[in-house]
Amino acid sequence: MTDTTDRAAELAALAARFPILHAPQRWAWGGIDAQFSAELPPDGLITNIHLVGFTDGLVVLCRDVRGHWFLPGGTREAAESVESCLERELREEAGARLVGPARWIGAHRAVTDHPVPYRPWQPHPEKAWLWGWAEVVVDSAPTNPADGEQVVEVRPMEPAEAKRLLVRGREAWWGELVDLAVEQYR
Repeated sequence: MTDTTDRAAELAALAARFPILHAPQRWAWGGIDAQFSAELPPDGLITNIHLVGFTDGLVVLCRDVRGHWFLPGGTREAAESVESCLERELREEAGARLVGPARWIGAHRAVTDHPVPYRPWQPHPEKAWLWGWAEVVVDSAPTNPADGEQVVEVRPMEPAEAKRLLVRGREAWWGELVDLAVEQYR
């Protein structure tokens, strides 16, 4: 088999193990059709970055003022590198910093039906949300910038509890995303 054939077989096996994560999604809040793949997108398509942060084997979740639990991450700024965005978002939302390299597990490739990009510098209509995992340490309070989520709690928790809180009121693919990160972490 060629390297291309091996990679295609690997991607197909991953999709078979995590079918909900890999299923086509409709994100009505953004007029977005999205689909996850472990095949990483070109840097120029990445508009959002999110991380399953592990501290002592626990998953770090953030809770906003509305009571929604989420993984830290967010929108990439103009001319910002993926690494800088991740570091900034971790500090803003979780009061955390990396203690090891980020490992990228995949991305949701997305197409929006909105007529203009969310931010003027972003690619449009195609874009990508990058997902990864890394070891982090929570060593301060979230900075909570005025234009971001207002985080009221940051809590490391067992992966099963993180999955339960992330899936509650959302799509089930969040649970499989955590499972994939845990599998790669261990």
